Amino acid sequence: MNNIMLNKNTYWIGKVDDRDVPFHRLTLTKGTTYNSYLLMTEKPTVIDTVDISFGKEYVENLKNIIDLDMIQYIVINHTEPDHSGALRALAMKAKNATIVCTKVAVDELKEMYKLHDREFLVVRNGDSLDIGGKTLKFIETPYLHTEETMITYCEDDKILFPCDIFSTHIANYEYFNDLSKEDITDDFVGYYKLIMHPHRRYVQNMIDKIKDLDIEMIAPSHGFILRDNVQKFIDIYDNMSKNSTANKKALILYSTMSGRTKKMATIINEKFNEQNIISEIIDVNRTPKEDILNRISESDAIFFGSSTKYGDMIGNMEDILKNLKSLNLSSKIGAAFGSYGWSGEAIEVIQDYLNETNMNVLTTSNCVKGTGMTDIEFPIKVRFEPDDNRIKSIEKSITYATDLLLSSI
Repeated sequence: MNNIMLNKNTYWIGKVDDRDVPFHRLTLTKGTTYNSYLLMTEKPTVIDTVDISFGKEYVENLKNIIDLDMIQYIVINHTEPDHSGALRALAMKAKNATIVCTKVAVDELKEMYKLHDREFLVVRNGDSLDIGGKTLKFIETPYLHTEETMITYCEDDKILFPCDIFSTHIANYEYFNDLSKEDITDDFVGYYKLIMHPHRRYVQNMIDKIKDLDIEMIAPSHGFILRDNVQKFIDIYDNMSKNSTANKKALILYSTMSGRTKKMATIINEKFNEQNIISEIIDVNRTPKEDILNRISESDAIFFGSSTKYGDMIGNMEDILKNLKSLNLSSKIGAAFGSYGWSGEAIEVIQDYLNETNMNVLTTSNCVKGTGMTDIEFPIKVRFEPDDNRIKSIEKSITYATDLLLSSI
């Protein structure tokens, strides 16, 4: 245990997985580690666990270090099973432990691990917890990379426990970056691009929240613990998550019956403008087709919207869509939207046309697979008038699109 000490009374108790590890539909050929930490204070505290595959082994190893009944707190920064997976096995043995997490995480952990009868301590951004000799501070970091995530900072040791943030996927027995046999920067950047960059808006939020912390060490949940040149790794996240400085243009085309699809176009336009993206709305029934096609060629994102009448689009929208195949749209983002009453076929027909082009067509499916976010909707559909909840949903989807447009990598 003394060989894997981070600081006085703070220990690594994780698992090195040196297999070819399946992960997010990829194979980690360098393996990975599942880093868990034990703070041996007056109120012993575990921060995160290991992958569910190693739950039994993890608990057996931990029993050799501490009487599990002594554990007072189990902090879960992130509910994904590669970090919370051993929670049930640990909780069944550490019967006196209170589980510490965000409000969103409570129901997830209860359902995932049948912990409905356990005591939970819900912490919010800025809350602190005295664990007897050390004080932990909690910072909510939603969507890094799921909604319930938070990071934990030990004020006394100046150690940041950020779970997935600042991780690397490398199986290693050196544990600390200054002991690594090779430079880990490329692996660190690769992990950022794979896991964090789709959520880079929230990376910037996180950077802002930790900027005033005195951080001497970062102890993530995968790969190397960072204790040499810590600021370098924070700066990598900061720089790579910033917006591109290039001017981006969005074009919103619509055809409407009652004005509701036009209202949606206006909401989309306002959200683009709010993000400093040059945006233009065009009624396809009032503008010559050649002018519209020229504007499409000049734009970085094009949204196509129509009301539905008798299961079809209205006005000149289909004529515009038929001409898209003749254009090179490979560098552009495309999306469908529209309002409807009895049925909403027009929006799906637009989507079919877009799928026949070489645009990056936004879909809910690709968003879920790329980010894990389940509340982004493409195509964007509204039945009748968009109410406040639907407007918020539209704005969230457009925010996702703007992040794609403004990405610097």
